Amino acid sequence: MNATPEMMFDVLIIGAGVVGLALARQLANRDRKLVVLERNERFGQETSSRNSEVIHAGIYYPREFLKSRLCVEGNGLLYAWCRRHDIPHARIGKLIVAVNEDEEAELARIKAMAAGNGVSDLEILGKRRLRSLEPAVAAQAALISPTSGIVDSHRLMQSLLAAAETQGAILSCRAGVTAIHRIAGGYELEINHGAYRVATKILINSAGLHADAVAYRAGIDIDAAGYRLRPCKGNYLRPSPSPSLRHLVYPIPLKNNVGLGIHATVDLSGRIRFGPDSRYLNGEEIRMLQDGEIAKTNPTAEKANLYAIDKGREKDFAAAAGKYLPGITEAILFPDMSGIRPKLQGPGEPAADFLIREESDRGFPGLIDLIGIESPGLTACLAIAAYVEKNFF
Repeated sequence: MNATPEMMFDVLIIGAGVVGLALARQLANRDRKLVVLERNERFGQETSSRNSEVIHAGIYYPREFLKSRLCVEGNGLLYAWCRRHDIPHARIGKLIVAVNEDEEAELARIKAMAAGNGVSDLEILGKRRLRSLEPAVAAQAALISPTSGIVDSHRLMQSLLAAAETQGAILSCRAGVTAIHRIAGGYELEINHGAYRVATKILINSAGLHADAVAYRAGIDIDAAGYRLRPCKGNYLRPSPSPSLRHLVYPIPLKNNVGLGIHATVDLSGRIRFGPDSRYLNGEEIRMLQDGEIAKTNPTAEKANLYAIDKGREKDFAAAAGKYLPGITEAILFPDMSGIRPKLQGPGEPAADFLIREESDRGFPGLIDLIGIESPGLTACLAIAAYVEKNFF
C-alpha cells in the first residue's frame, strides 16, 4: 500500500541513538510532524550504550575536522544540558600518561593540537605532581584535561527523548527500514519488509552502525561516495580488586586514532573499567551486523554472539594497563562488555572525520546522511544536532 496522509511526516529520523535523539530534540516543534524510527526494541541499544560514557574535551583530531569543532562545542553544551536536566555526570578530568621519553614528547604534540582546536586548558604534569594526583599511576609525565568527565548516557538519552516528545515528536521502535523510495516531494519508507509504509519530506539517516546500509537503500553508491563503514569492536574488562583512581587515565592514543588505547575509566559509582581495545570485524561478523534477515530468526542469540567479549584478552589488557598501573595482572581482570564503533577508516588508513551531508547534488534532495559518527559522538551530540539544523533547515 502507499503511504496515507496520516503517515506523512515533515521529518523522519532513522536511528534512536544519542545523536538521533539529540536531532529529534533540536528539530521537533508543534508545527512539524517528526518521527524517529528505531530497529531495536528501545532507544540507545547499540553504540550509544556500549561505550566509556566519557565527556571528551576535543583534544585528538585535526583542527579542520568536524570531530574537533563539534566535540569542543558539544562539551560545553552537554555539561549545561546535564546541569539543567539533572543528568548524573561528573567533571573528574582526564590524564593522558607518558611512560617513557618518546611518549613524553607526544604529550607536547597532543597539547599543541588541542590548543589549535580551542582547548587551551591542558597542562603537562611532571612525575611528582602526577603522583600527588594519582598515587597508583606510574608514568614519566601526563597531560591533564580538566574539562573531561563522565555522564550517565542512558539518563541523557531519556532526557533528550522526553524533550523531543514534549514538542510532539514520536518514537517508533521495532521499526526496521527495509526499503526507501524517492517520491514527489520526499521519500517513502518500507518498514519491516512491508508491514507498513511511511512517507516524509526530509529524511535524516542517523542509523549509526547501519548508516551505510540506509544510504545504500536510499540509492547512493556507498563505495563511490566513501560511505562504507568498517565496524570496529572494542572489549572492556573490569579489575577486581580495583585500583583507586579519581581521574580518567588514558595512554597515548593509537596511530591514526584507530582508538584511544586501553584506558581506565571511572564510572559514576566509582568502579573502574579498562578498555576498549580495537579489532575490525571480519566478513562474517559484518554480515551478522547488517543482515536484517538474521534478526528475524533469533535476534537475541545472534546479538549475544556478536557482542560477546572476545576470549583471551586478559593478557593483552594486563600488559597495556600494567604500563601505567603496576599490579594489574591477568588474574584480576574479568569480562565487562563490548561495543562496536561505526568507523569510516579501514585498517591502516588515516583518521576519518564525521560525515554529515545533505545529498541534493547526488539527486537526493532532503536526504541528510550522518555517517561514521563514532567517538566523540556522545560528547558532540547536541552540537551535531545544532549543526544539522543550522546548515540544512
